[in-house]
Amino acid sequence: MTTARAATGRTVTTDIPARLDRLPWSRWHWTVVIGLGTVWILDGLEVTVVGNIAGRLSEPGSGLPITSGQVTGIAAALYVAGACIGALFWGRLTDRWGRKKLFMITLAVYLGATALTAISFDTWWFLLFRFLTGFGIGGEYAAINSAIDELIPAQYRGRVDLMINGSFWLGAVAGALLSVVALNTDLFAADVGWRLTFALGAVLALVILLVRRHVPESPRWLLIHGRDREAEEIVASIEERVTAERSEPLPRAEGELVIHQRASTTFAEIARTVCGTYRRRAVLGFSLFIGQAFLYNAITFGFGAILTTFFDVPSGNTGYYFAVIAIGNFCGPLLLGKLFDTLGRRVMISSTYLLSGLLLFGTAWLFDQGALSASTMTACWCAVLFFASAGASSAYLTVSEIFPMETRAMSIAFFYALGTAAGGISGPLLFADLTGTGKVGDTVLAFQIGATLMCAAGLVAAFLAVKAERRSLEDVARPLSAAPATATTATAEG
Repeated sequence: MTTARAATGRTVTTDIPARLDRLPWSRWHWTVVIGLGTVWILDGLEVTVVGNIAGRLSEPGSGLPITSGQVTGIAAALYVAGACIGALFWGRLTDRWGRKKLFMITLAVYLGATALTAISFDTWWFLLFRFLTGFGIGGEYAAINSAIDELIPAQYRGRVDLMINGSFWLGAVAGALLSVVALNTDLFAADVGWRLTFALGAVLALVILLVRRHVPESPRWLLIHGRDREAEEIVASIEERVTAERSEPLPRAEGELVIHQRASTTFAEIARTVCGTYRRRAVLGFSLFIGQAFLYNAITFGFGAILTTFFDVPSGNTGYYFAVIAIGNFCGPLLLGKLFDTLGRRVMISSTYLLSGLLLFGTAWLFDQGALSASTMTACWCAVLFFASAGASSAYLTVSEIFPMETRAMSIAFFYALGTAAGGISGPLLFADLTGTGKVGDTVLAFQIGATLMCAAGLVAAFLAVKAERRSLEDVARPLSAAPATATTATAEG
């Protein structure tokens, strides 16, 4: 790396991005995956537990004067609202202060809020700390996706990002099965079991916090913010570990980048970049997020209520059914993830959204005809969400890799907040009202709305998705601080 002085700051010529991208997969990369990606398991645990304990919380003796509709409607919407606000708040700080500092802080916020949820004594307390739990999780989305994509080599980025975001559903499986045990009044009192589920989330967060200490700051972020010496030390350390593991020299890194270092990027520049220079990509990001947000937030929070309302499944048994569709959800990114790096982003993003939407239309029709039981409804949703989960995970991957480095965390936060506010807040509220009527037609309408939005997003992706597979992040979207004459370039809408 060479360094020169410029009037507006230091200018560095570096091969650090190329060195990170040419690394073979190693145990060090698994450390990143475990340290950062496991937080999605906590999110899945949180969302699923609340959906499955809604019936128990509303029963006499639960210790809370709350209704099922308040749990699946108001509390769910507040959790998502907190996540939206948290994403924007923490996302801005992630781009300014760094990935590591923020992914430690946001996990600590989550830990404290979910622990305090466990000791809820009144409805307002429960609702407040559901909001604050979401506030912490929202920050995780921005900080974690930024760090992961900047540390994982280009040839693996798609499948790893999808697998990590899809690990939400491992948490959902755990939450579903945990709720079965926690709601068993032969084991725990009605006002104790549900509290233990939230307490467990706090314990898991503490374990992840300890592991996460060993994940370094993003060298790409350090490089742009004038800390190139630290970036060099981190990359050299990673190379040393990978070389020792392989017992052979690493392939030569090809490609250099000239960076005009800066302390920060203004909101005005972020807005011009995202909504001006990359406006077609902005349309793509918003479409993908609003489609998956409505589908997932509505169904995830409301699936237990559907089973109890229309199929007379006891509230204590809904966790078994949810565990099945959660497994289907995780299998989608796990089995399809590699295709996002081989067949490519455009083909896979559009096809997963369209297939899930069409399958959901079919499920709505069968449900309307009275042709489904609790088991077959679960099987249908398992098929729908196998594809939808891969598509939803690709939304986070997409907005993380198609915008410049300086705007990455804020871009993730922006599209997550907009899409989730539109689909994730209105979804649970609308879905709770529709399923709460006990009318088949109302629930069918909710299914059809979700299916329409997924299909629409799939069509947008077919035309606007960016071919980012196996390409360096700097090639997909040139950093704002890169010197035009020597940086790897990409067209604004390419």
